[in-house]
Amino acid sequence: MKLQLPPRISAAAFQRGLAAFERVVGAEWVLASDLDRDTYRDMYQPANETTHVPAAAVAPQSTEEVQALLRLANEHRIPLWPISRGKNLGYGGSAPRMSGSVILDLSRMRRILDVDVKHGYCLLEPGVGFFDLYQHLQDNRIPLWLSVPANAWGSVIGNALERGIGYTPYGENTAQLCGLEVALPSGELVRTGMGAMTNGRAGQLFRYGFGPSWDQLFVQSNFGVVTRAGMWLMPEPEATLGLGFALPEASDIIWALDILAELRLRRVIDTSVTMGNYLRTATMRGQRAEWYQGPGPIPTEIERQIMEKYGLGRWNFTINLFGYDAVNQANARIIRDAFAPHYRGEIRETHWQRGEPLAQSAANIPTVVFLQVVNWWGGRGGHMGFSPILPTDGKEAYTQFEATRQRYEEFGLDHFGGFTMGERYLTNVNQIIYNRDDADMTRRAHALFNALVDDAARAGYGEYRTHLSYMDKVAHSFDFNDHALLRLNETVKNALDPNGIVAPGKSGIWPRAYRGERA
Repeated sequence: MKLQLPPRISAAAFQRGLAAFERVVGAEWVLASDLDRDTYRDMYQPANETTHVPAAAVAPQSTEEVQALLRLANEHRIPLWPISRGKNLGYGGSAPRMSGSVILDLSRMRRILDVDVKHGYCLLEPGVGFFDLYQHLQDNRIPLWLSVPANAWGSVIGNALERGIGYTPYGENTAQLCGLEVALPSGELVRTGMGAMTNGRAGQLFRYGFGPSWDQLFVQSNFGVVTRAGMWLMPEPEATLGLGFALPEASDIIWALDILAELRLRRVIDTSVTMGNYLRTATMRGQRAEWYQGPGPIPTEIERQIMEKYGLGRWNFTINLFGYDAVNQANARIIRDAFAPHYRGEIRETHWQRGEPLAQSAANIPTVVFLQVVNWWGGRGGHMGFSPILPTDGKEAYTQFEATRQRYEEFGLDHFGGFTMGERYLTNVNQIIYNRDDADMTRRAHALFNALVDDAARAGYGEYRTHLSYMDKVAHSFDFNDHALLRLNETVKNALDPNGIVAPGKSGIWPRAYRGERA
């Protein structure tokens, strides 16, 4: 593939910039071969596409090297695209929004700087993955638990900075961030909150500090490069208890989500309950061809066969309770009583006590099994996640589900959907699974995504994160007062990064220097 350089940068100027980067990190950590460039592309992107193509990558090992690279990037006008481990799969992976950017790969920065058992936090560099931290806690018999996303291949800090979620009471990972160290686009280093004191001792204890609180401004933004961050971890509970439900009809989500919303609001349930349709399980256990090889989405009679074989409902979910066993038992009775007027099926109950193998608990143990879903259609699979935010209202959720399902049918794809219950909101998670070796299917998958963004915006729903290709479209849907929020974001961007060298286009935020690239 032809080398794509940053806008308005000549080949000679680009090579001078890379040579300057080599003096900071060493020649072996400036990665500029054709193979390197291909490695950093979106792994679910068709090979013949020429969007989101990096020009090279550079991999620092320390905060000081990050600072030096940022200063050089300003000097040579070379845009950098920071990644933690590059495993944001389904959203663009390690690829940049703007082709020609140089990947700033932080995966070598993988020190676990501190784990405080008494106060329940860790301090990490961005290259620390979920498997790394989990193993560290297990090897050192530290009684703290992670809250792990479905695909645990990535970075703990990277996941929190992208508003990823796990499935314990600490599952809203971005809310567990406390105290960041950030290299600003100029190369200047700042620490947020109480960590801004030279001898501060509460940097990972109090989220806010004095004056404006900046931690969340570096989430999903391009205002700086996070080089370390504090994360709160959950103390190991005395026990866990799981209650598994299978709802037979699609419309059952109307009453079920309303019950869950009430229990969640009152904190009888304090985890992010995920309700998935039958396809969520089917895609993990085989391929579509084993069931159906005809055109269009899977017929209703085949859906029934899949559900019958695996003992599934139309919707399936487990409510996990964490804490003291007596409290879990009391809350389980409240949940059973709340569901009793509507639910006639079996409730599958699981129990774990401290000291028993973790595999039997509701602990989030890192795994990448979820990535099996991309094999559903055969070929080289891919997926994208479309996830608008809704109110916790069963009727609204059902209306959204029906509209989304009909769109999938219109574009000839199988609907893989579900809802994750937050404290006061629903995330409507829809996976668009496709075979990227099938050009027509790939085209339909992207056309479906465009239609879903437009439909959601008309209904008053917006995505909380999105694929690189749709960042501008989603940002544009937040249109109150002629897109006042986007103007605010870009005002801050231009003040902090006048040369626009950190992640141009991230979350639809374009610096003045590259605003012409928005289209």
